[in-house]
Amino acid sequence: MRAKITYLVTALVLVVYFVLAGSRGVLLIRHGTPLTVVFGVAVLVLPVIGVWFLWKNTQFVQRANRLAAELEAEGGLPVDELVRTPSGRVDRASADAVFARRRAETEDHPDDWRCWFRLAVAYHDARDTPRARKAMQRAIALHAGRPVPEQG
Repeated sequence: MRAKITYLVTALVLVVYFVLAGSRGVLLIRHGTPLTVVFGVAVLVLPVIGVWFLWKNTQFVQRANRLAAELEAEGGLPVDELVRTPSGRVDRASADAVFARRRAETEDHPDDWRCWFRLAVAYHDARDTPRARKAMQRAIALHAGRPVPEQG
């Protein structure tokens, strides 16, 4: 729940920023000189890109949460079997061992979104966020029945 609140607060702060930046861009364009119009358009581009990025990330999080809920209902969520340090940090060797099992499971069942979901969690635990995201995107695509390009 804490992560959801943090995400929501961050998204709201970004939306406020986008509105403020966008209003400044409009004011620059309204000023009417060639230089202020160019700056105004440039300022408007940033909020547009930001809104698109926020929208895509929100969709990704919602889809991943739906998969997690479905997997939980099936009893297939990965069990947290990681060894942790006294501070709560995941032990690297423990994360690597779990990752190796998840990778083997995924190699045995490459078309099962559940395996890709669990592999994404293992990547995340191993602090490999880019690969965790790609594995989760693959799980989402497989679950939706969309074609998934081969990884190279």
